[in-house]
Amino acid sequence: MKQKLNVNIDHIATLRQARLGIEPDPIYGVALVELAGAHGITAHLREDRRHMQDRDIRLIKEVTKTKLNLEMAATEEMINIALQLKPAWCTLVPEKRQELTTEGGLNAAGLKDSLMDAVKRLHDGGILVSLFVDPDPVQVDAAHTLCADFIELHTGRYAETFGTALEDKEFLLIKQAADQARDLGLRVNAGHGLNYLNMLRMVELDTIEEFSIGHSIIAKAIFTGLEKAVREMLALLR
Repeated sequence: MKQKLNVNIDHIATLRQARLGIEPDPIYGVALVELAGAHGITAHLREDRRHMQDRDIRLIKEVTKTKLNLEMAATEEMINIALQLKPAWCTLVPEKRQELTTEGGLNAAGLKDSLMDAVKRLHDGGILVSLFVDPDPVQVDAAHTLCADFIELHTGRYAETFGTALEDKEFLLIKQAADQARDLGLRVNAGHGLNYLNMLRMVELDTIEEFSIGHSIIAKAIFTGLEKAVREMLALLR
């Protein structure tokens, strides 16, 4: 299976919001990312609007030529926005106001009732659904029970332990969760904390269809330009 790259452009908006100005505009990032050969765009509209704004999401959907993955909490407000926007798919994630970035996977097993309603409504609107979960067999089973189309495996602990004695353990958990999901008929994506070093091992997992990577690409783009940063990540996938 040819693995794909979906680029999260949230941190272009993070830089803009540092001064509450108008630049850099994430809309321009969409064109450069797609020109470099990425297979999709990810944008997270948070409830606190700390980076992406409603206007950004609307325009990103209009200009994206590949596919848009909308990351969001499973709230009434966000579900309604998604049903109006019609992204290719939605990835349901947990949110806490104090966190710097998403700190862990969604508790799909503990939130089945509310998530079942969200998944059904998004499906009824013609939108595929992914659940961002830790590489935990209980959470993978829950995603299957909830009729999700995808899971996105949270790779944060692997990224944090990369290069340490705990790396092998975290990598194995991801491999086992991806195998389990595939056996259940779920499609598998992965992301969080992945960069140009720790991706070298992740691409060994042919069970993973698509990687969602943002921070490391945007960080590298400061020095190399966005197109080159995306092309270098794509080269690792190949």
